[in-house]
Formats: sequence, structure tokens, C-alpha cells
Amino acid sequence: MPIWRIVAMGALAGQWLCAGATLANAGSKAGSEGARVYEQHCAGCHGADGQSKFAPLREALGFYEPAAIQRSLESGTMAVFGAALSATEKAAVAAFLGSQEPGAGRQAGVEPKCRGEEMRFDFDHSIQAGGWGFDTGNTRFLPAGQARLANDEIPRLQLAWSRVFPGSINMRSQPAIAGGALFIGSQPGTVYALDARTGCVRWTFQADAEVRSSINIGRITPANGKERLAAFFVDVQLNVYALDAASGELIWRETAAPDPFAHSTGSPVLSRGRLYVPISGHEVVAKPRGDMSCCTTRGAVAAYDAASGKLLWRTSTIAAEARVQRRTKAGEELWGPSGAMVWSPPTIDHRRNLLYVGTGTNHSSPATDTSDAIIAMDLDSGAIRWVRQVLRGDAWNAACWLGPAENCPLENGPDLDFGAPPILAQLQDGRDIIIAGQKSGNVYALDPDEDGRILWQAGVGRGGAAGGIHWGMAVDATRERVYVAISDRDHPVRYGPGRPGLYALELRTGESVWRAPAQDVCDGRPGCDPGFSAPVTALSGAVFAGSLDGHLRAYAADNGAVVWDFDTAREFSGLNGASGRGGSIDAVGPVVAAGMVYVNSGYALFRQMPGNVLLAFSPASP
Repeated sequence: MPIWRIVAMGALAGQWLCAGATLANAGSKAGSEGARVYEQHCAGCHGADGQSKFAPLREALGFYEPAAIQRSLESGTMAVFGAALSATEKAAVAAFLGSQEPGAGRQAGVEPKCRGEEMRFDFDHSIQAGGWGFDTGNTRFLPAGQARLANDEIPRLQLAWSRVFPGSINMRSQPAIAGGALFIGSQPGTVYALDARTGCVRWTFQADAEVRSSINIGRITPANGKERLAAFFVDVQLNVYALDAASGELIWRETAAPDPFAHSTGSPVLSRGRLYVPISGHEVVAKPRGDMSCCTTRGAVAAYDAASGKLLWRTSTIAAEARVQRRTKAGEELWGPSGAMVWSPPTIDHRRNLLYVGTGTNHSSPATDTSDAIIAMDLDSGAIRWVRQVLRGDAWNAACWLGPAENCPLENGPDLDFGAPPILAQLQDGRDIIIAGQKSGNVYALDPDEDGRILWQAGVGRGGAAGGIHWGMAVDATRERVYVAISDRDHPVRYGPGRPGLYALELRTGESVWRAPAQDVCDGRPGCDPGFSAPVTALSGAVFAGSLDGHLRAYAADNGAVVWDFDTAREFSGLNGASGRGGSIDAVGPVVAAGMVYVNSGYALFRQMPGNVLLAFSPASP
């Protein structure tokens, strides 16, 4: 798993502080204690010339309040490196880094509370865009009846409202639309139910940690027999929540993994009274040094009864428990096997009573036969029914880049996970097919009736540790099309010339239908890249795709022509009275429902462009 997928377990998500780093320019406060600590312990990763090219730049850290930075150094992922600092030094560097960036959204005014009809939930109609993949097959396709956006309206889309999320640099919780409301989590851990049309607040709920998952909406019948609509989500510390969707009242809360290095990256999936939770971890970057023991955390899936929160089963992607394999020169134990994380939502197949997940690399030796694979698990028991591995020997962790070399797995693999979930689709002749996209840039079609036998394989992108195919594709089964977003971002590990852009393939054969190569419009902007890392969203006549350059574009489904383009990487005045700005679009994709388009903008990990806005668009009158 690459550094850019790791998000902190504390308030400051995804930051990585490097101890013993080289000096860097600390700006106007160079004489302060905070500047001294930054120069000595932080600049080697977060400075412009830092050795970790994917840690957020110092300017992005200025979006945070000093208290959030200090909490991360004390109890978040940064605590591994913060342990080298005294309490005074932590406070000083937090004060030095925090609250410096214009547009960080800290001057929030009064929240616009909904009144009257804006408070009314209309749950009598079907959910318009719920969950990460919009359906349990993770197709990311929205039918016309849900999207309600005609082809001739797309070129007329204009900004309807924007909302700023103070204290955020990564917008990772994809909106869900149901009952006339928009449900979304946030980096500070607040979950919101907003009026989808106006953006006013219906209710809020404070989770224990960052909420990056999408919100699943579904009906449950608790023990009292009174049916209610619930909102399900997971925070980064793997606390699983069920809330009353109309009030925000907590129904139940459970913890999916007691391992302190396990966390949540992918979104849960709700289906037929069960909630399926993917489990990943951040040990891959939290323990890169020779004076640290590594690694034991394994990927997994946990299934819960949606009404009660009772754990039904939990299955690890690696059956064997980790054991000591060797020791570092400092005497620290190196454990294995580990890794094979589940970074994305499970895909549900009720016809075969299975769920499918893609897995990541192993994080320590020995490599296993379940990394870089598609795994099928029984829905009732969690038992693994089959495994289709596409790349063997891919074991990797941060020490392979940053050293010491002894902490790097012996395989020193290329880090080519399945970060995107498998897609279950149906061909026009009624046959089912599984489509899987890998960071290698390859797309695979698997036969679910023959233990995942590969039907076809297409090399679309160059690939690399940042993708290739990073977070997701979309399938329009009616057209029998697969829409593939390619990142091919510049990266220390080179694989040849990149081919970033959006591509359409035949679902049945994998043959190319059209190509829309990315145009580089970055013009030297720091953190800007033309690649498509975020998942795409398909309608019957168009495909919406956000880019690392901050642009949200709509492409004609017939030929890939751009029919609408909006640059989100600019400043916005939010309806909540805060000033903020957009940045790179990554990790989650656009949502189209009831004639409106919603997108998160801002993703500062790996030196991309920070941002903290949710944008809503609607078509102007003709």
C-alpha cells in the first residue's frame, strides 16, 4: 500500500513526520522554537526538498488548527515520530505550522440551519445515490431515474452552492443522497445531514475520529419491531456506527478491529440486513525505521447485523498468524506475513451468496498467495471460497523507499495493489462478469462461476504505485462499457511514459472503444497533476470524472468528448460563512442525483493540492 493511501487515526489525518530530517527553509519564523523543531524533525518530509515526495507540504499543514497538529503528535499516527519530541516542542511546532494558510476556512460563521420544508425527509422514495458504489455491485452507474440529469442539461451546469469544511485538507467522504438530504462525513469527524437542494444543516453527529467512508442508508427493524431508516458509516479508527437517518440519534456503535494499527479506508456496504466492513491498516508507513518492529496487521472483512450491531463474522485475508521472521541490526523483530489489506468496499453477489474484495500488497515477508488478488468470501460465514491472484511476490513497505533497507521486505515488490473494488456486472446475454482494475494499469475480467478464471486482460495505463487504476472504475451494463480512470502519476518508481486519462472498453471483450487522454493544464501549479486517480461516475449518456488537477469534467459516453469542465482549484465563499478553496480531486468521485451534481475538492496527501470544499451544481435555465 502506498504512502498516499494512509490516513492518520488521530485528528490530523494522513500526515507523516520524519525524525532526523534535513534542514529546510522555515520562513519568517526561522528564529522561533517551533521553526527549529520543524527544521530538525519535520522538513525532511514536509519541506519542498523533503525526501518523502508524497508527504503533504508545510503549506497544507497550515489548514489545521495547532491543537489538531498537537493531538496527532501525541496520540495519532504521528505519535510514532512525535515520541522524539518533548511536550514543549510538540506545542511549539504545532503553533508554528498551524493556522497559517489563507483559505483554510477557520472563520466559519453561523451554520445555516434548515427551517420548515427544508427539514423534511422524504424517505418514501428510493435512495437516489447511496453508498460508495451506488449499488452492491459497485458499478458506480446511476440510471436516468436517479440522476435525473438530461444530456442537454450537462453543458449548462453551474455552481449552486459550496460548503467549506474548516480544519480539513482532504475531502474523502463521498456524499450520499436520500430523502432529499445529503449525508457526508468529514476529516474532523463530524457527520452532516444537509438539505441536498440548498445545503442547509438538518442535523450533525460527532464521531470519535475522522469519517472518510461514504454513508450507507437503509431500513432496519430493531428488536422493538419498529422499522426505521438508518445511516451507517465507519470512522478511521474502525468504529462502526448506525444512526437514525432522520434525527442523527445513535442507534449502535461497535469497533471492527482491536489492532491499533488497523484502520478504515474503504466504505462499508449495506445489503439485506447486513453491514460488511472492509479493514485496512497503516503499519506499512508507521514503522519504517530500524528501531521499530514490523509488521503484523492483516486485511479483513467484518460482517454485522445491521439492526443490532452484532458481529456475525470476521475473516482475515491471510489465514496464518504473523510470527518473527528475522531481526534488524537494532534487535527489533520483523514479523510476517502481514498486509493484503482491503482498501475498498466489498462487492456483493447474492446469486452466488458471495462477496468479492480486492487486496493490497503484503507489508512484510513472506509474500502470500492472497496479496494483489480478488478474493471471494461466503456471505453467511465469511469462509474464503476462492482466490485469484494476479501478481505474486509483491511485498512492500515505506522502508523500501526511505530506508533502512533491512526493514524493506525481501521481495521489495512494485506495490501494485487492488485499490479499487471489483465490479459485478451483467452482460446483455444474462451472464455475470467481474471487472477488476489494478494499480498496474491492467483491467481484468473474471468469471464468477469458475473461481475467478480470467476471461480477458487489457493493459490501459502505464501503472505504478500511485496507479494505474487507483480508486475505481464504472460500468454501464446497458452499453456494455467499462470506463477506466488512469492516474499514471509521476512517481519515484518509474514504469515508462504515463498515459493518464479516461478510457472506455468493451465489457465483453476488453477492446478499446475510445480514449480521452488527459490534457496538462497545471501550468506549474504546486501539487497539480493531470492524472485521474479518483473513481468515475457513469450516467446513461455521460461520464463524470474528477482529476488531480482540480477539474471536474463530463465526457460524452458515445465518444469521450468533453461536454463540460469546471476548475474547482480556486477559492470559494461557503454558505456556512467560511472562506475555503478547492484542490485535487481524489479518493472519491462525483455524485449525480435529482438533477444535481456534487463533488468533494481537496486532497493534500502526497503533495497534491489541499482543499476543503463540497461543491453542488445544477443546470442553468436554457
